[in-house]
Amino acid sequence: MSVKLQAEETAAHGGQKMMSGAQMLVEALKKEGVEVIFGYPGGAVLTIYDALYDAGIRHILTRHEQGAIHAAEGYARVTGKTGVVIATSGPGVTNIVTGLTDAMMDSLPIVVIAGQVNTSVMGTDAFQEAPTVGITMPITKHNYQVKSVTDLPRIIKEAFHIASTGRPGPVLIDIPKDISNQEGLFDYPEQVSLRGYQPTIIPNRLQIQKIVAAVKQAKKPVILAGAGVLHAKAHRELRAFAERVHIPVVNTLLGLGSFPGDHPLFLGMGGMHGTYVANMALYEADLIINFGARFDDRLTGNPKHFAKYAKVAHVDIDPAEIGKVVKTDIPVVGDAKEALKMLLEEDLVPGETAEWWHHLERLKKEYPLWYNEDNQTLKPQRLIEMIHELTGGNAIVTTDVGQHQMWAAQYYPFKEPHRWVTSGGLGTMGFGFPAAIGAQIARRDQTVLAVVGDAGFQMTLQELSVLTDYDLPVKVIIVNNYALGMVRQWQQLFYRERYSESLLPNQPDYVKLAESYQIKGLKADTEQEARAAIKEALNTPGPVLVDCRVTPDENVYPMIPPGKGIHEMEGVKP
Repeated sequence: MSVKLQAEETAAHGGQKMMSGAQMLVEALKKEGVEVIFGYPGGAVLTIYDALYDAGIRHILTRHEQGAIHAAEGYARVTGKTGVVIATSGPGVTNIVTGLTDAMMDSLPIVVIAGQVNTSVMGTDAFQEAPTVGITMPITKHNYQVKSVTDLPRIIKEAFHIASTGRPGPVLIDIPKDISNQEGLFDYPEQVSLRGYQPTIIPNRLQIQKIVAAVKQAKKPVILAGAGVLHAKAHRELRAFAERVHIPVVNTLLGLGSFPGDHPLFLGMGGMHGTYVANMALYEADLIINFGARFDDRLTGNPKHFAKYAKVAHVDIDPAEIGKVVKTDIPVVGDAKEALKMLLEEDLVPGETAEWWHHLERLKKEYPLWYNEDNQTLKPQRLIEMIHELTGGNAIVTTDVGQHQMWAAQYYPFKEPHRWVTSGGLGTMGFGFPAAIGAQIARRDQTVLAVVGDAGFQMTLQELSVLTDYDLPVKVIIVNNYALGMVRQWQQLFYRERYSESLLPNQPDYVKLAESYQIKGLKADTEQEARAAIKEALNTPGPVLVDCRVTPDENVYPMIPPGKGIHEMEGVKP
């Protein structure tokens, strides 16, 4: 179409432009303020990638679709913005299923643009066809299959709205290839109104006042702060509330950073590998005020022993979480920031808690986190402490799942929010390194550390290419214990030391591996070598990989054994 005819066509439709579906998508992404896309091209999305060629939106080509969606998760975690992923049909989409489930479990805003075969061959087992909507329906907050190109602008607007509001989560848009090619009017809505989706943001004032009354009566109160505080950007309000009423704070794994790790009111992380004082506080409390945590099993242990003596107030934007696991006495549906702002407007009077605080301070001193120091080897706990010292506690830290994850949570206290990026609900090996890529793209001026296990790193190590391609100064710290560490620990403790397929004696040479990707590689076997290597890594402008060979038989303690209550910890300091 000539420029003149295109102008006439545009004028004839009230200023709305005629565009292909792919062009509509690109224009919609611009209107949503998308800065970066993570993806991997293929046949069903070639028209979309052609439209992206000169669109001016940055695209990061990962080496696997799983790397793309985990990078988008890391980006979303540190920015609060919606991560965007493009994957082709069939195996492209099925390769992101793990990441979709991970984002769903951890409430991360992600929009996935999924290619699909032409509508004329759908249902015929065409080349690279997969039932994307059916596969992803249980693991997305919502999903769409586009049937008409004219619906595409509305669908994209709705997808970004759903992903980023209420309880955040992933939304998938399945776009058949012929829809990407078809032309239609681009009419992008400015607002979204979905009758069946109206999240409650402002809590009920009467329920807030019930919390105020409970605080005044409580003698053993505890605040439990989860990821909902971070999603709501409510960390300042949380600190102000805790200080006003002088109530101790326990974080969930995903809530770390929502309250300063060096604050005198902070008791540490609660749950299976939480601190002794945090878990005992949750067990003995007479009031638990939960802001944005879902009382998952790794936090509660055996739920019949959890909060046995406590009145429970639960503030959550998702009403489905309230009362799901733990009986709730004061349910408050709403945004954590709004709830805390309303609480701070009330006349808050703390109860008589002096004896409670004396008890908690004694537990802190008598039962700290501990490990047996050894100057001859490199203890993993000491490694994390050292990383904290050398970074001043100011780095963004990403992890996989397992022992190294728990040690990082225990020994790297976070003073600020949005610096802790880990896979909580799904517990995804291979998450940490690509998540660090997304975090570094989002925060180019900050130090980003991928603290990963040797097993998890080998699941997504091909993304080392991305560091070179885009000049990303991520520091990869491998906590190398030659094993599937947490599996080995459970086999030692609960399976009579029968180490069935959990040991990894034959490791690659990680230094040579890094160098093959044009990345500096370093190795450390002792504490002194580790300190020197990490210093060098932090002082190097580009990416660095450090293979830290730690004591292989260390276990994560304290630990709540399976079936036990939160107060029945093993491995407490003797």
